[in-house]
Amino acid sequence: MHDPSILRAGDLYYVFSTGPGIAIRTSADLVHWGLAGAVFSSTPEWVASAVGDVDALWAPDISYWGGLYHLYYAASYFGTNRSCIGHATRPSLDDAHTRWLDHGAVVCSEGTDYNAIDPNVVIDERGTPWLVFGSFWSGLKLMQLTLAGAPVDGTLTSIASRPSTAIEAPFVVRRGEHYYLFASFDTCCVGSGSTYKIMVGRSQALAGPYVDRLGSRMLDGGGSRVLTSSSRWRGPGSNGLIRDGESWYHIYHSYDADADGMWALRVAELSWGTDGWPESGGP
Repeated sequence: MHDPSILRAGDLYYVFSTGPGIAIRTSADLVHWGLAGAVFSSTPEWVASAVGDVDALWAPDISYWGGLYHLYYAASYFGTNRSCIGHATRPSLDDAHTRWLDHGAVVCSEGTDYNAIDPNVVIDERGTPWLVFGSFWSGLKLMQLTLAGAPVDGTLTSIASRPSTAIEAPFVVRRGEHYYLFASFDTCCVGSGSTYKIMVGRSQALAGPYVDRLGSRMLDGGGSRVLTSSSRWRGPGSNGLIRDGESWYHIYHSYDADADGMWALRVAELSWGTDGWPESGGP
């Protein structure tokens, strides 16, 4: 799978990933996974007029607040910023008779200097939801949401960028006094030739500035390494985190050089050093 997003509900872990209709998989142990259908039986109608006839929906993000599961997802064409992020909700994940309610586009980017894909929701210390997103172009953006999950006013704040523009797939988590911004640098989706890597910075404020271990700002291209390629597992990226009791895990996709570059879900333990920085058990 590509672009996994994870959440635990009841006794099961749920992973949502890029694909036609957005694929869903479940597991009781983070090791053995089974298909559990898809979010949509067909692409929402608004996508065709706003973006075009896409064959898959990208980079879903699953979260829970206000009594609902919130799913954000992207519709786009590779290498363009004719892109939109959509939003759907559902009160329960285990009720096969309840459909996802799609709310249409949250933000679109055609004609702008940013790219509206790779969404992720973070809830701040006051309980306010925010959307982070972005891929290449002018980098990663932050936008406030209402408690219903819609944009407050569409105002965007830049939180990370690179001179090469090769930054995407943001994921923000709050731990202790800091927000941690994870991002994927460099090139995805070319099998064993992928150069993706997972990087991180942190800030005491959600809007930044995010800095790496050396104090370099992520707005200026900074970032500390979390995970890079091994001889077998190439191009790890599109990172997500989950806390389960006292344990932390991060999930991501990677390409298996021993299997002709086949893409796969990877789950790794994540620890936090005495200095407060994340340390991966991957690849």
